[in-house]
Amino acid sequence: MCLEANLKVLDIKKSYNNNVAIDGVSFTLNKGEILSIIGPSGVGKSSLLRNLILIDKPDYGEIYIDNEVLFSKKDKEVHIPKHSFLKRKEKIGMIFQHFNLFPHKTVLENIIEAPIIVNKINKKEAIEEALYLLNRVGLLDKKNNYPSELSGGQKQRVAIARALAMKPEILFCDEPTSALDPELVGEVLLVLKDLAKENMTMIIVSHELNFVKDLSSNIAFMDKGKIISLDNSYNFFNNQANERIKDFLNKIFH
Repeated sequence: MCLEANLKVLDIKKSYNNNVAIDGVSFTLNKGEILSIIGPSGVGKSSLLRNLILIDKPDYGEIYIDNEVLFSKKDKEVHIPKHSFLKRKEKIGMIFQHFNLFPHKTVLENIIEAPIIVNKINKKEAIEEALYLLNRVGLLDKKNNYPSELSGGQKQRVAIARALAMKPEILFCDEPTSALDPELVGEVLLVLKDLAKENMTMIIVSHELNFVKDLSSNIAFMDKGKIISLDNSYNFFNNQANERIKDFLNKIFH
């Protein structure tokens, strides 16, 4: 079966203060696939996610969603009409490493704000969807709590519900468990596993290799701003020929 490409990334490059962070990254992600990006710290994984969702803007390259241009810059940047850009950008959801919840708003208010303001959904409908999502992540009883009253794992599950409230087609997860105490990691990974069962398209940056091994369709290994290997999960972990990657995996699994 031929899957329509959900995300196509072509030759993305980005430097910060003359230091190359992303050095010509290209890949295609199809609907329902889960790509995990792994590698040592400081090789450009989180920078890549920030550029793909245009928190930072690439210096060069192209990004397509459902074969429509989200970003294109070679000799000069391609202008995309604001309405078209925002419509394409809404297909992307992001879960951040440090939750990024509004501390002065309740859990429920955190989730309904963007659907009401950005998607122009009426408040009643936004609340109904938020309560459904809170139940889905196991936090319905925390709807009136503030972030300061939640554990790290609970905050991240609220952040997942907030991202899902925008009904994204692709979910980007930047180290979703790295800010959590070890005993809280499992509850977040369980939610992501449930999303995977529902064929949510995801890109995950993570150091939780046992988790990405079980969850991912494909694994990309980054080093020095480049993807030096991209393969299906089974081949990546069981038939790995690259000595640099084998050394990395041996240090973690042995």
